Amino acid sequence: MRAKPGLLITRHRLGFIMANAGIDASNVGRPGAVILLPVDPDASARRIAADLKRLTGHDIGVIITDSWGRPWRLGTTGFAIGQSGPPAVRDMRGVTDMDGRILETTVIGTGDELAAAASLLMGQAAEAKPAIVIRGFVYEDSTDTAAALIRPAEGDLFQ
Repeated sequence: MRAKPGLLITRHRLGFIMANAGIDASNVGRPGAVILLPVDPDASARRIAADLKRLTGHDIGVIITDSWGRPWRLGTTGFAIGQSGPPAVRDMRGVTDMDGRILETTVIGTGDELAAAASLLMGQAAEAKPAIVIRGFVYEDSTDTAAALIRPAEGDLFQ
């Protein structure tokens, strides 16, 4: 944990390293109240996806997002805290790029990229857009969870 007045950097029980442990006082609806992260956001995403399937007859991927500030970068962006359907990561190692070079380290955080795109449209203040539909992203269903996006401690050079 790291701290300075008004800010704590912590590892949340879900594994996310974030400011103020994911406790949010924005858009809560009443003064003095805060919102906590879901207990099991991946289970919440699976439940929502199952309800959508029951209601529509279609498999619809679901990503539950939150927003956070990033180290060494200005600005808040969305990230995936729970998901069902799309892959959380896409391992491109071994794939050839357009110049014929074999990729050696590229692993795409698909869940986070989709979350960031949705967050841009959802807004961060009074936009009141709790859900965004993203069309055109082609994927094969995955059993990945957002937990797959968390870098294992042994590979985390920043802590």
